[in-house]
Amino acid sequence: MGKTYLIGVDLGTAGTKAAIFDSEGNLIADAYEESRLVYPKPGWVEQDPEDIYGSAVRTIRECLERSHIDPGAVAALAFDGQMAGIGAVDENWGAPIHYDSWLDTRCRAYIEQMQEEADRIITLTGGPPSISHGAKILWWMHEHPDAFRRIAKFVVPGGYVAGRMAGLRGDEAFMDRTYLHFTCFSDTAASQWSEELLERFDVSKEKLPRIVDPWEVIGCVTKEAAQETGLRQGTPIAAGCGDQAAGMLGAAMVRPGMVFDVAGTASVFAVCLDRFVPDRRHRTLFVAHLAVPGLYYALAYINGGGMNLRWFRDELAPHEKVETAERPGGFYAWFDQKAEAIPPGSDHLLFLPHLGGRVCPSEPNLRGVFFGLNWSHTKAHLYRAILESVAYEYAYYQRIVQSLLPDLQFTETRVIGGGARSRVWNQIKADVLNTPYVTLNRQEFPVLGSAILAGYAVGVFKDMAAIAESLVSPTSRIEPRAEVHQAYQPLIEQYIRLLEQTKPLFEAL
Repeated sequence: MGKTYLIGVDLGTAGTKAAIFDSEGNLIADAYEESRLVYPKPGWVEQDPEDIYGSAVRTIRECLERSHIDPGAVAALAFDGQMAGIGAVDENWGAPIHYDSWLDTRCRAYIEQMQEEADRIITLTGGPPSISHGAKILWWMHEHPDAFRRIAKFVVPGGYVAGRMAGLRGDEAFMDRTYLHFTCFSDTAASQWSEELLERFDVSKEKLPRIVDPWEVIGCVTKEAAQETGLRQGTPIAAGCGDQAAGMLGAAMVRPGMVFDVAGTASVFAVCLDRFVPDRRHRTLFVAHLAVPGLYYALAYINGGGMNLRWFRDELAPHEKVETAERPGGFYAWFDQKAEAIPPGSDHLLFLPHLGGRVCPSEPNLRGVFFGLNWSHTKAHLYRAILESVAYEYAYYQRIVQSLLPDLQFTETRVIGGGARSRVWNQIKADVLNTPYVTLNRQEFPVLGSAILAGYAVGVFKDMAAIAESLVSPTSRIEPRAEVHQAYQPLIEQYIRLLEQTKPLFEAL
């Protein structure tokens, strides 16, 4: 009997990655294609759905060509994707609007409108009004009614690509339950749409897709998609899930108290939970379904947190960018070394990392700040302050989780993404959070999580949590330093006060 293979595809913000795994979890081949983001106006960020679909087709085909496997041996595939942005399909699965990215802040007026019902939205959906589906749907409904009328269903990128590859009609559109906390219109614990919230904002349920489990087979690869990708016609397609849920599954984040840090384009802080506990008091955390039955996670993130380092490189240190191009590790490894020599607190320098507005809690007018600059500060100080700002924001999130679940024990933080390679950043976060930081033996977590889902959907795997734990193991562990943790406590307080005190200034600006 021949080998069985599974495909996971991650439709990320920076790019699309596809990967083929065998049923033992071995990576057989992968491929990556950078995304094309469009910025038509300040605060607007869009993607062409055709680009997103094309990237999936091309990366799958490249994987198959590199692997030399029989396409008929692929048992199933699944897609994960960006979570807080929204796109749409018409009756024939055409795209009547562009993909409205989670980085796009044009909907902020409708976030403010939804704040009147924030407590009820949080109670039912698990997440506060934010730069996410609800406010974006209201923006399209009120600002572009002609386009809104052409929309059969709103969909997320993973659902759009999977549905198109399966040849679905508009009325067959779906969204899996791992996205519901971003909708503002769901009863997340019950995995259904909330008639109460839809009625409150006058949104027709007919515009929303059906809600499915991540492992539901939503269709099979069509003849056309088979020709485009090289897959066999009839290959099952699982619904898949959000990229954060896929990454958590791929990293074996399947035990309550485990912390998940995605050091990528967004800086994501998440904690695995065994219960649904909405954050009504602080209105900051999103509480969501994990892909594994019976588990949830509390999620918060910095909108473009990882992009701040790229901004620093390109705008504040272009000379060093050129100088370090040929060095081992490049620009970031070089600046990591310099930042390591700067004392904790960056010699009394604070940075606010919210250059694109703050998401958790929703403060879309907030922007970035270097606070406390003096003539002794160097670029290395600025760089370390950027690293520390993410840790301070995480500490704010951690305190809220502790207030919601006082008995929860934080066991370890598993870090993934490009920033996971930074030893100094991992040490900073371990010290600030007083939690060990662990790196893992893999890098392809979202695509692995999607492949595990695909395997579970067709019976290749019987227990997703168990298979994930069998495939992932720690490679390094950084312990927090008690004395440094104590030194960071007043800086965390100063950071939180700076956020509070600058908020009215930014709103006025």
